[in-house]
Parts: sequence; C-alpha cells; structure tokens
Amino acid sequence: MRRRDFITLFGGVAVWPLAARAQQSPKVARIGWMSRGSTTPNDPNMNAFRQGMRELGYMEGRSFVMEPRYADGKTELMPVQAAELERAGVDVIIAGPFEALQAAKQSTSHVPIIMTPSADPAVAGVVTSLDRPGGNITGITEMMPELTAQRLKLLTQIKPTLSRVAILWRPGTLSQDAFEQMLKDTQATARPLGVQIQIVEAAKVDDFDAAFSAMEKERADGLIVLINPMFAVQRRHIIERAMNFKLPAIYEWKVFAQDGGLVSYGADVLDIYRRAAGLADKILKGAKPADLPVERPTRIEMGVNLKSAKALGLTVPDSILKQAVQIIE
Repeated sequence: MRRRDFITLFGGVAVWPLAARAQQSPKVARIGWMSRGSTTPNDPNMNAFRQGMRELGYMEGRSFVMEPRYADGKTELMPVQAAELERAGVDVIIAGPFEALQAAKQSTSHVPIIMTPSADPAVAGVVTSLDRPGGNITGITEMMPELTAQRLKLLTQIKPTLSRVAILWRPGTLSQDAFEQMLKDTQATARPLGVQIQIVEAAKVDDFDAAFSAMEKERADGLIVLINPMFAVQRRHIIERAMNFKLPAIYEWKVFAQDGGLVSYGADVLDIYRRAAGLADKILKGAKPADLPVERPTRIEMGVNLKSAKALGLTVPDSILKQAVQIIE
C-alpha cells in the first residue's frame, strides 16, 4: 500500500503542473496606438500594422489586442492619452504622428515606443542617433530626402520647359549633413537639365504666404515639397497655394496627390506601418528599443492626380503613369 500510495502521490505531483501549464493561455500583448485623426473602424495605418502582425503569426484578440487613442485633431489631448496607455499597462506604444511621439516620450520612459516620424528623430532630440537610439524609442522613418533629385527629373518630364524649381522645406527637419547632401545631389541633376534650384523655408504656418511670394518673385515654375510633420498637417493649404500660383508640384506622400497635389513620389507609408509590426514583435520577445536601430523606408510609391494636371494644362507622360500605384481622375 505504501508503494502504491507513493506512486499515486508521485504521479499527482508530476502530472499536475503539466496539466496546469497546458490550461494556461499565452500572454496577450497589449499594443497602444496613438493617432492624430478621428476614431474610425477602418484606419489604413492600423490595418497595415495588423496585417504585419498577422504575417508574423499573431491573431488579434488571442495573442494581441489594440488599445487605440485618437486625438480627433486635438493634439493637446495626446499627453493625457499617452499617460492613459501607460496606466493601462500596454507592452508597447505605436506613436506615428510626431505630436504623438513627443507626447509618448514625455509621458513614459519605460514603455517601449515605436515611431514612424516624418522628421529626423535624432535632430529633433527624440533619439541619440539612428543607429543607436538609446532610451525606450525606436522605429522607422518616413523621410526620403535622397529621392529629391529623382523628383526633379519626374517634374521636368511632366513639364519639360521648367527653368527654376523651388524646394520648400522646414528647417530642422533634416540634419545639416543630410540637407547639404540632398542639395548637392539635386543641383548636380539640375545643371544638365538647365534648371536652377531655389531653397525656400517655412518654419511655421504663417511663413507660407511669404514662401510662395518668394517663389513668385524669383519666377519659380516648379515646386518640390519635402515632408515634415507640420507640412503633413497643413498639406491642403500647401496644395492650394501651389495650384493658385500655377506651380506644378511634387510631394513625398501619396496622400498629397489624393488631396489634390499633382504628383507624389516617396516612401510607401502603409508599408512602414506594416513593418512596424516586426519591431513590435522583437520588443514583445524581449528586445530593447535602445538596441534596435531606426530603420529606413524600403518601398517607394507614386501617386498622380490627373485632375490637377488638367487644371495646370499639363499632360502626364505614360512612362510616369505606368509607375503610379494610384491615379486620381
């Protein structure tokens, strides 16, 4: 009897923990999401992130849940929303808009943050450097200033008579080295095309009128707009001014073409949000944001607005239309 009792006891002790482990559910990751926009059941950026999570084997509701916070355009709410996410115990925060990133950075120093900034985060002081971010932040940039020379070529294909092209940018968006390299490459492309380059700055919304007046004074007949957080928010105002001044303009993001801009050529923003899931996966598995270099865009997309082309009296060549992922007619 003693031996049988021992075996029963041994079996109970040995088997019970295994059964308990089998019944335990895996930890459900809680992912905070911060957006400048309004609450919507079909947020394209979030859907792209969800797609990335699915591709990595995650199932929403079973292995991860989203904790969204939408500011509805009221960016002053974002610090409160970031603090809410920290109190909610999220495992990581996806902070795309720069205002969301700043709010999340101010609200927490220990919850990992994944950013998708449209300005150099090192220049802005968000990370120590792109290669070694430090702290609790990493991500993927949405900027592609290195494509500016190619944007100039595309613009001259749409309007071959261009002689002076303005580049509108916001100081502080790029490092000095990155800006100087962009300008050097663009001027090298412009010379054989017979095009002069004019640099125009707009640090705040109130600078737009003076910026476009400077373009008109110098007789610019084309425009390249470099992305930054303020320009993204004010894109309709920029597009409206460019159209009013009859300036063929090329922008970085497809959303500019969707909102009336002539053409866009730059990073595939939805792909960046899809790839952000890869960083979330690494962090959820124990990686530290400080050890994950800030990544660059890997996919480029073009958008063309034929309505705007018609309004400007321009014909977009078939060679460009064939490259476009979206054509607005």
